[in-house]
Amino acid sequence: MTKAQDPTLQMFKELTDANGIPGNEKEPRDVMRRYIEPLADEVYTDRLGSLVAKKTGTADGPKIMLAGHLDEIGFMITHIDDKGFLKFQTVGGWWEQVMLAQRVTVMTKNGNIPGVIGSKPPHILTPDARKKSMDKKDMFIDIGASSKEEAKEFGVRPGDSVVPVCDFTVMKNEKLLMAKAWDNRIGCAIAIEVLRQLQGVDHPNTVYGVGTVQEEVGLRGAKTSTHLIQPDIGFAVDVGIAGDTPGVTDKEALAKIGEGPQIIIYDASMVSHKGLRDFVTDTADDVNIPYQLDYVAGGGTDSGAIHLTANGVPALSITIATRYIHTHAAILHRDDFENAVKLIVEVIKRLDSETVKKITFD
Repeated sequence: MTKAQDPTLQMFKELTDANGIPGNEKEPRDVMRRYIEPLADEVYTDRLGSLVAKKTGTADGPKIMLAGHLDEIGFMITHIDDKGFLKFQTVGGWWEQVMLAQRVTVMTKNGNIPGVIGSKPPHILTPDARKKSMDKKDMFIDIGASSKEEAKEFGVRPGDSVVPVCDFTVMKNEKLLMAKAWDNRIGCAIAIEVLRQLQGVDHPNTVYGVGTVQEEVGLRGAKTSTHLIQPDIGFAVDVGIAGDTPGVTDKEALAKIGEGPQIIIYDASMVSHKGLRDFVTDTADDVNIPYQLDYVAGGGTDSGAIHLTANGVPALSITIATRYIHTHAAILHRDDFENAVKLIVEVIKRLDSETVKKITFD
């Protein structure tokens, strides 16, 4: 099978090439819906825009929620100056040093237009200025407009979404995949593939594959979709930090790409549920699926919102170690995706009512 014929790679490409910052997730939601709808009994959205695909197994079994978020980090246009340059607000977490001189797509009412985040050439910077990163407030986007009027003629207006540019790319080592928006279209892909692998398989529960919105600005879609579903068990599937590149120490990040999904024991949004964490790692050990235990001192995933819904939901984050997250181009390992799917499918097959009760109340 060639790369062009690989349906999983095609799904990855369509999900990551889709443009969708928080509050404007229509493109990736449409892609996810197209892939997941044939695998589900029912597909609907909550009123904030999160996509929910329901697959019923044994009647009256526990409700299992599997959530990846649809949104990616990006920018929003806030102002057009007299010369046609665009000022913007970051939407999601950005570090200034990865922003300058990077290509972007501005999503206007008249269609997408190309742009670049402008920067001064080093020739005209003072020695001190060269050592510092530029403040986000001083940056602008150049779309080739000569005036405010021309930018408006292009269709640009405040509130327009802006996304990074990086086409989905299979690297020379074909297990390594580069794209924008792995954070978190890989979680959406996992939800799709889990439902695919549950086709024709008995599972003693109802599974909800969810594409949440607005995770990058406060886990917002996870709050509304979890309230809608009222699950008994919740999993967030997301990217994690890879610690296998130069300059990253074991104190900062432990995981390595290609060595299995990360089971997050702690992050700033939640302490993982011990009973569920032990059940997942015991299952992985039982069927010989590799995994990595990890923690994140800052940041969080949709589990942070899921576990606080209603009377509480035992929840766990299962993530894919990914290089260069929250930049234009991130890299992950296909084996980690496949092992995450295998693990979650095995876990779901074992989550019957008695097991969930034991996990929850023991």
